[in-house]
Formats: sequence, C-alpha cells, structure tokens
Amino acid sequence: MNINITPAAKVLDLSGKTAIVTGGAMGIGYAIAYRLAEAGANVVIADVNKGVADAVALKLASFGWKVIAVAIDVSDAIQVKKTVETAVAAYGSVDILVNDAGIYPNASITEMDEKNFDKIIAINLKGVFLCTKAVATQMISQGNGGKIINITSVDAVHPSMAGLATYDASKHGVWGFTKSTALELAPHKIWVNAIAPGGVNTPGTGVGSTAEETQKTIEPFLAKIPMHRMGEPDDIGKVALFLASDLSSYMTGAQIVVDGGVLLS
Repeated sequence: MNINITPAAKVLDLSGKTAIVTGGAMGIGYAIAYRLAEAGANVVIADVNKGVADAVALKLASFGWKVIAVAIDVSDAIQVKKTVETAVAAYGSVDILVNDAGIYPNASITEMDEKNFDKIIAINLKGVFLCTKAVATQMISQGNGGKIINITSVDAVHPSMAGLATYDASKHGVWGFTKSTALELAPHKIWVNAIAPGGVNTPGTGVGSTAEETQKTIEPFLAKIPMHRMGEPDDIGKVALFLASDLSSYMTGAQIVVDGGVLLS
C-alpha cells in the first residue's frame, strides 16, 4: 500500500504562516509565541501589557524571527479588529490564532462581586469569541483554512480548588465554544482545538509575598500531580506547536489535557 508521508521537518515548518498569540508577552503565551516563531511563523504578540510585549518581540526578533507586538484588550471588539488588521498589513494574512489571554482571580462565590465576575467572563470568554470571530472572518476571506487554538484549563474538566467558580465557568464556556466553532468552521478548513493546562509555573501562579508562602500555596496542588512537578510554559508551547502544525492535520474539536496526570488523582 502506498502511503504519502510528509518529512517531519516539513510537517513542523510554519514558514509563510502568520500567528496571533493573545496574552503572548509572558508565561504560557510567551512559550507559545517562541515555539511558533522558532518554527518559522510570523508572530503577532497581542497583549494588554504593551511594554513587556515590545521587549519580548525585540528579543525574539534578535534571533532572526519575524515578530511584532500589538497592544490589545481582548474584550474590546475595536481593538481586536485592529489587531487582525495590523497582522494582515504586516504579513499579508492570519493563519493561526492562539487564544491565551486570561485572568484567574481566586474568590469564593459569596465574595465575588459583579464587577469582577463581568471582568473574568469578558476577558476569558468574550475575548475568545471576539478574537475567533475576527480571525475566522479573515481566514474565510483568504480561503486557505487555518488553525485556532484555545487555552482552556483542567478546570474545564474538573474543578481544581474552591474559589474558582467564575474562572471555571469561563473555561467550561471556552471548551463548549471550541467544540461548536470547530463544527461550524470545518467546512472552511479551519480546525479549532483546545489545550487544557494543569498547574504551570508562570508569573501569576501560586505567587506569595515570600518564597515560603509560594511553596505553601503550591504544595497541596503538587501533591496531586503524579509527575510530582508543576508544568513549565514550554510544556504547553510544544503542544501548541503540534496543534498549529500539520502534525494535527486530522484533528478538530479536541481538547488536549496537559496536566502531569493531575486529573488521574
């Protein structure tokens, strides 16, 4: 039987593709931006913190990669539209979208006020909708398909701790949105998948005012992880590269759990 197998180097080559990574200035977003740029993609780092995004873009560009930074509030439709327009003006297309921007304040449901509830939903869920809508519209007009990758959480499958009800609701929403948009966009050859990280060492995870407080915060969660370690941003970056590349050519509407086995506990 004849099987057409593309060489591995070509499968992972993103040359000529343009990727927008929201929340791409730090943590998981930065690792994803790094991996996509390393694979040859033109990368637009879209982040609310323009100063950090600019610094990251300069660093990655120093490696000879094509990277620019754009300031964005993903919950603002006008800013989202401008980001897509900037990507097209700079590189001619948008072929990959990574919806990574998100916040995760911890507060019990009795302490969560309406303002913070609205903010979490606006960034974590509405932002995914706005970015997906704008980029999918662009991809459809280009006629070449594309890849959309949503960063959910293990909390989209099972709650990790008390105090994250609103965050969990937003991530359950993103997972449902992923499946429905995958179905809707498949006729346009736009594949939509999700990554569900477990605990990952990022600037905003388990941070206390001292190293001792940080360790105390992390220890109970660490005890649940069969791999006995927190994830690193690049653990997610490598999976994002898999989903952005042709390695995942027959996948849409899927969610890949990257959690060190925590959901087994």
